[in-house]
Amino acid sequence: MVIDLDKCTGCQACMVACWTENNQPLPDPTMHREGRVIEWMKVLPVQEGEYPAVRQRLLPIPCQHCEDPPCTAVCPVFATYKNPEGLVAQIYPRCIGCRYCVNACPYTCKFFNWSAPQWPGQMAAMHNPDVSVRPRGVTEKCSFCHHRLQQAKERAAREGRPLREGDYVPACMQACPAQAIRFGDLEDPKSAVSAERHNPRRFLLQEELGTKPKVTYLSEA
Repeated sequence: MVIDLDKCTGCQACMVACWTENNQPLPDPTMHREGRVIEWMKVLPVQEGEYPAVRQRLLPIPCQHCEDPPCTAVCPVFATYKNPEGLVAQIYPRCIGCRYCVNACPYTCKFFNWSAPQWPGQMAAMHNPDVSVRPRGVTEKCSFCHHRLQQAKERAAREGRPLREGDYVPACMQACPAQAIRFGDLEDPKSAVSAERHNPRRFLLQEELGTKPKVTYLSEA
C-alpha cells in the first residue's frame, strides 16, 4: 500500500469505509475515555517543526503488514502469522487474549476487544457477511480486506484468467475521494506500488526498527 500525503486531505473517509467493511464496533465517549477504541485504520495528527514554524499534518495508519512483524514472534498460540500473500493475519478462534501482540506492535495497530461489540439495532442488517464479528477477549487488526482478495481470486478463476492489478483493493482505497491510497502487488515489478520504491518522497514509519513495513508513505511535496 502507498499513501500519498500530498493528496490526503484528512477527510477520514478511509476510516469510515474500514469501519463499515469490517464490522468494527462504533466508538462511544466511554471507549474514548478508556482508550479502548478499535480503529483498524486511524488518522493521527503529527506535529512537525519548532515554534514558531510549527505545522501539523494528518497521517493515515493501517496495519503496516511488516515483512518482519514483531507481533507474530510473541504469539504463544500462533494466532497471528504472516500468510502466503505476505499479509499479517489473525485467527480469532485461536486467540487467547494474552495481548502480547498488542504490546509488541510498534505502530499500535492491534486492538483488544475489552467488551462484546455492540451496534445500534437498526445497523444489524448492515453488517458485512464476509467478515466475522470478533467476540470479547480477542485481538483484531486490519487485514487489508483479505476477504476481498478471496473474492477477486474466485472471480478471476471463474473467468479463466490470472489475478490482475486492480482486481483486489481494500475498502479504504476504494473510498478515498482524493485517490491518496494505492494498492498492489509489491512482488510485481510492473505494479504501481513497486514503482513508488524509487520515489524520492518515499518513507516508512519507524524504518529504523527493521520491521520492513509494507505500507509506504509519500511525503508532502
